[in-house]
Amino acid sequence: MIPTLRDVRSTGWTTSEATSEVVIFLHGFGSNEQDLSGLAPALGLDLPWASLRAPLELGNGGAAWFEITTPGAPDAAPVEEATAAIWAWIEENVDPSTRIVPIGFSQGGLMASQLLRTRPERVIAPVILGGFVLGASQPGDESLRENLPAVFWGRGAVDRVIAPVAITRTTEFLPTHATLIKKVYPGLAHGINAAELDDVRDFITAQLGAEVSAGA
Repeated sequence: MIPTLRDVRSTGWTTSEATSEVVIFLHGFGSNEQDLSGLAPALGLDLPWASLRAPLELGNGGAAWFEITTPGAPDAAPVEEATAAIWAWIEENVDPSTRIVPIGFSQGGLMASQLLRTRPERVIAPVILGGFVLGASQPGDESLRENLPAVFWGRGAVDRVIAPVAITRTTEFLPTHATLIKKVYPGLAHGINAAELDDVRDFITAQLGAEVSAGA
């Protein structure tokens, strides 16, 4: 049974045929739906957004998309189950004509890449922050190789949380499946800084058009 995900949403959340894109925030291991929603004001995008809570409860308010078994090399099945749960939420809450802009951190970055790799026609301007890609092939990979959609991948130069094997895998995968914007931030560990948020805003604006900027 696919779990029903909890969420928080932007003020005045609405999706309809007139809504071209929505941002979906996907938090990291041990965090919750309140976390990345705090990025919305800093990004300054005139887009509705929702921040989803991962289905695996860890206690003390934290949640995860999947259990950590081998760091950087998760089993495919639980990741794919979490991917299905996100798509079920989208199908229930977002108009079918609306494109998804996934922004994920750490485990959530992996989930953002999963949305792209499973239904690439539905996703635009995915953002992977301090994350990586799954080792198993996914249904949309061939389409990605053919179309090379724009993807943002940012990480800290001194991030010691994400295993090197995952960084190597992602470094090899993304350039052959995307038009990659890759940024490595000096002095940044496993986190997000202001420079990265500026780059994310510029990336999304470049892909969606200047009208999505709140200052436009």
